[in-house]
Amino acid sequence: MKAEDVARAYAMPLTNPAYPPGPYRFIDREYVIITYRTDPEALRAVVPEPLEIAEPLVKYEFIRMPDSTGFGDYTETGQVIPVLLDGKPGTYVHSMYLDDDAPIAGGREIWGFPKKLATPKLSHEGEVILGTLHYGSVLCVTATMGFKHRAVPLGPLTEALAEPNYLLKVIPHVDGTPRICELVRYHLTDINVKGAWTGPADLQLFRHVIADVARLPVLEVVSALHFIADLTLDMGEVAHDYLKRD
Repeated sequence: MKAEDVARAYAMPLTNPAYPPGPYRFIDREYVIITYRTDPEALRAVVPEPLEIAEPLVKYEFIRMPDSTGFGDYTETGQVIPVLLDGKPGTYVHSMYLDDDAPIAGGREIWGFPKKLATPKLSHEGEVILGTLHYGSVLCVTATMGFKHRAVPLGPLTEALAEPNYLLKVIPHVDGTPRICELVRYHLTDINVKGAWTGPADLQLFRHVIADVARLPVLEVVSALHFIADLTLDMGEVAHDYLKRD
């Protein structure tokens, strides 16, 4: 293979990449998001500057993705944190656990999503939506929500989904020193929310050395949201380079 052909590669392995080029379209994405109040000091310890915390809130998400470009059919769960950058609202993705190799590889390599392999599940049990996360055989999260108790307006939710999202992309050099350390900004686009509901909810996080979701403890459940949407995960941009010298 010629050097110029190698230079056109976009992912590994060179001759059989783990995922196709983006952007990536998702159909019938099903979300359950439980917003909770947490320890402000614990939250400040995990949110990187120049992002700022408006309130000590965390959004714990379960996302069922039955139809996604190149990534297939999988489930994801994790914590995102409402933040401000230059006074403008957005969210910082703190942790993600999922059950499919392609979006783990693509998410980490392209944008810097903090993805780990685990076993999240989102299911309906009668009048309850149930979300669980196992890391190996250990239960790390249990979330329950009443099924479609009250519909919510779609406009504000669509606007919130269009706000910027932030990630910390960290890739070491071959000698172990930092090679890339960037705050990445990305957006969801072409958003079509098909239905959204709220209702009572509960969330339990259990201590685990690797799946450390309990680092941000649940002090109070504030709200819960269940919705289904089609959307596109667009490519990203660098919002801040931590290694750049002025």
